[in-house]
Amino acid sequence: MWESILLKKEGGIAVLTISRPKALNALNTKTLCELKEALNEVHGDKDVRVLIVTGGGDKAFVAGADITEMKDKNAMEGREFSVLGQRVFAELQDLPIPTIAAINGFALGGGCELSLACDIRIASSKAKIGQPEVTLGITPGFAGTQRLARAVGPAAAKELIFTGAPINAQEALRVGLVNKVVEPDKLMEEAQALAMKMASNAPIAIKLAKQAINKGTEVDINTGMAYEAEVFGLCFSTEDQKEGMGAFIEKRRAQFKNI
Repeated sequence: MWESILLKKEGGIAVLTISRPKALNALNTKTLCELKEALNEVHGDKDVRVLIVTGGGDKAFVAGADITEMKDKNAMEGREFSVLGQRVFAELQDLPIPTIAAINGFALGGGCELSLACDIRIASSKAKIGQPEVTLGITPGFAGTQRLARAVGPAAAKELIFTGAPINAQEALRVGLVNKVVEPDKLMEEAQALAMKMASNAPIAIKLAKQAINKGTEVDINTGMAYEAEVFGLCFSTEDQKEGMGAFIEKRRAQFKNI
């Protein structure tokens, strides 16, 4: 169906793989467009409750945007490429389901930015993560200057971006760029286990909680709390809320139906 994207769905969990291993999964225009189509498919599938994003092969998650394609762009073309990447990654960020980046190798430039658009990041102990754009004479263009600062704070983001130097998985864990570091052969197992825990919970409640967190980080705390109260109230209009609380009282496992 796609040349650069693999999408598998099983048991409520979708795994999306960027698959250009010979190019270390670098993102070109075609790959970004295919990624957008795959995300639209995931969004439209009500049976998918969690998405895992990873890279094909054993060397790279995504090594960055495709320099071969970028090198001859003019200013207008460069801006258009940035806007494309930003829009696709925004669609990933705004998916109503939890998203997990399973970082299996190099996550540089656009790869780091792709992982930042996910809700959770799990890294292989062999992963290298960074924003090396300034070493190429450009800035991050797929929202790296924005999401990285929000993830690790402005000072750490500036160090990563201004030096262009990648950091290892343990340092990424220390600064809060990833949630967990595991051995390479345990990466997908860990991502799947985390996805299954999330998939077993009430999908509507997770969707609303994700919206509240994402919106709350962009506004003052009082506005964020007001939004939280609204989504909290909305939960009580769902059958999943009745099922969840009923199951708790009856001392049984809840069976959520996403309604």
